[in-house]
Amino acid sequence: MRNINVIVSLLFIAFAIKTYGQQKERYPFESEIAAFKKADSLQMPPKHGLLFIGSSSIRLWDDLEARFPNKPIIKRGVGGCQLAHFPAYYMDAIVYPYEADKIFVYAGENDIESGQTADEVFASFKKLWELIRMKQANTPVYFLSIKYSNSRTKGFPQVKEANKKIEKFLKKKKNGTYIDVASPLLGDDGKPDDALFKADRLHLNAQGYDRWQKVLEPYVN
Repeated sequence: MRNINVIVSLLFIAFAIKTYGQQKERYPFESEIAAFKKADSLQMPPKHGLLFIGSSSIRLWDDLEARFPNKPIIKRGVGGCQLAHFPAYYMDAIVYPYEADKIFVYAGENDIESGQTADEVFASFKKLWELIRMKQANTPVYFLSIKYSNSRTKGFPQVKEANKKIEKFLKKKKNGTYIDVASPLLGDDGKPDDALFKADRLHLNAQGYDRWQKVLEPYVN
């Protein structure tokens, strides 16, 4: 009998934890979004800054602000989020409130890794573009091309096609710019240069961000 009671108790605890987790995270990375909102409530970044949104390549860029010290950088990288998460969940929390003068977007890797196609990634970007335009009709939007990494080689064809579709789309849009940040990370053999990545062969190290900084400087300044 005692063993049964223990089992029932453990099942109840497991159910409670699961339920709490579901309540805690009603959408992907809700806790991170809540943290940004809390920080903004304490000290809102000045409006008309330069907003960087995206996945962990933005979140982990620890010295982004220091690399552009005279610019009002607002960094809003979210966990391992997908591009699709921005139009679905994040606009009101970490895009619209800042009324940014420029918006830089880096995401799409995780969408492809999750099994999405290039067409689906492109559709997510178009939705993001449309939602930005609803509130900020003339704000320049810069899409940082999806990078290749040796930890995710199976997705290379979809990465290439998604980049191609987004680049073609932005060429026809006023105040829309595609920035190639993928090619500078390739070695002479045309493959991602692991010397520019952390040990996980996925995220950039300081040398990788050096490459990105060089490419971005004309657009940030």
